[in-house]
Amino acid sequence: MGAIQTIYAHHVLHGLASWELEPPDLTEMNLRRDGFVAQGYPYVVAILDGEVAGYAHAGPYRTRPAYRFTVENTIYLHPDRAGQGIAGPLLQQVIDDCTGLGYRQMIAVVGDSDNQPSIRFHEKMGFRQVGLIVGIGWKAGRWLDSVVLQRALGAGSGSPP
Repeated sequence: MGAIQTIYAHHVLHGLASWELEPPDLTEMNLRRDGFVAQGYPYVVAILDGEVAGYAHAGPYRTRPAYRFTVENTIYLHPDRAGQGIAGPLLQQVIDDCTGLGYRQMIAVVGDSDNQPSIRFHEKMGFRQVGLIVGIGWKAGRWLDSVVLQRALGAGSGSPP
């Protein structure tokens, strides 16, 4: 978890994917992971050359009961590992796990419309953009958009759960 905290801290401090302003400490990162795992959500880590190269997990999209078949995904890579083919297998494992658990929709919320690599990556993974919330966040001295992408899992909304 120390390596995961370091990866996430980098993205909080130097990127726009996370809209946190201060990186959570290791204790908080452990609590977050433990919370997802305790609720039965997948949490996967990519190890490359003996080091943590990235991580991905799913969690609730919203807490109200009608959303119980929808999850939101999270994925972060070590900054030195971008473009090395790690993200696809990581996210695919989360997609497969969530499908196996009976979830029907997965939502990706991408921090800022300028984050075209993340948007294109999610589209490659079967997501389609379904929403754009303009200027909803303020970080790094500018207003940021929130891009919402969605993909069906299993039968999607084609049949009752």
